[in-house]
Amino acid sequence: MASNGVAAAAAAGAAAPLFQPYRLPSGKELAHRIVYAPLTRCRALNTIPQPNAAVYYAQRATQGGLMISEGTVISDDGHGYPCTPGIYSNEHVAAWRPIVQAVHDKGAVFYCQIWHVGRASHPHYMPDESLPVSSTTKAVKGQCFSLKTMQMEDHTEARALSAEEIPAYVDKYRQAARNAVDAGFDGVEIHGANGYLIDQFLKDGINDRTDQYGGSIENRCRFALEVVKAVADEIGAEKVGLRLSPFGGFLDAHDSHPYSSVVFLLEELNKHNLAYVHIVEPRVAGNDDLAFTPDSIQPFRQVYKGTLIAAGGYNAANGGDAVRSGHCDLVCYGRHYIANPDLPRRFQLGAPLNKYDRATFYTQGEEGYTDYPFLEETEEGKAFLAAQAAN
Repeated sequence: MASNGVAAAAAAGAAAPLFQPYRLPSGKELAHRIVYAPLTRCRALNTIPQPNAAVYYAQRATQGGLMISEGTVISDDGHGYPCTPGIYSNEHVAAWRPIVQAVHDKGAVFYCQIWHVGRASHPHYMPDESLPVSSTTKAVKGQCFSLKTMQMEDHTEARALSAEEIPAYVDKYRQAARNAVDAGFDGVEIHGANGYLIDQFLKDGINDRTDQYGGSIENRCRFALEVVKAVADEIGAEKVGLRLSPFGGFLDAHDSHPYSSVVFLLEELNKHNLAYVHIVEPRVAGNDDLAFTPDSIQPFRQVYKGTLIAAGGYNAANGGDAVRSGHCDLVCYGRHYIANPDLPRRFQLGAPLNKYDRATFYTQGEEGYTDYPFLEETEEGKAFLAAQAAN
């Protein structure tokens, strides 16, 4: 037991920088630097988040950090996955209110990730079975699950938005942000990553336009910056985050010059006092883990003057190192937070972690959702706490 105690103490020491408090630009105080990641869980019913979401999020809100909701769709043509929630109707706002309140009651800060999947969809998700919209007509390689046929279907070609249509989509993000704040969220994270609509404009591997929204880096960043400005003007820049994934290539979202593109974007974002920028590092692409490269976002850190969140396969030790070294201000955790509702406490104690079950990430019901145990509810956890007490 003594050696286990030493190991736990060492693990807790490595994670210690994660437990420095942090003040967001809005003035909201975070008790620690561990961020609950925006994680699609596919538990909504007819686009409405269900009451069990209040249990799920509140379980993970007990230690006063920042939480980011699952991707929450901004319009009825923005869906591309089964059972994902929306934030574009009064019914959505009403359903989110008790969920947000449950998180606030536990002391956490809660942001809503606002999302449009763009071409990463299928006509079966569209209200009139039209083609999904994008920056391009090119289809995503691969398939998506259709709620109409209940099987996998090939992605179809997309419909490229005209320049005249784009302001209406900017406004959909603005209205979604207003709805999120009306539901009680502390702010929003604009989903500009992972091959979805905004990323379909940012990445030159997708964007083949020849108008003012395509071609040069400045033009490809135009839609993202218009969305940021509209949302910031609506709810206050200090309540607005932006998620980016410069690397990887999930949903064919490749960029030939990711550093140049994102550096330009960050220089423009410095003109706003945003809540944060959230960057997915290159060691994660979709569900695949890549090599650990701790210096990968350093050029972005040097350019961006505001709060920076890093995401991508972190554990307690290298997350602590990332904060200690100044690599980032906050560290985002996903899979381990699914399986460990008390993840910050476990990191702080150097305690063992529950193993996550990937098979239940996107299923319906309570299994793999609200049934992961807290530390003191497992035999391993009880033994660990007893050993800690004995030491």
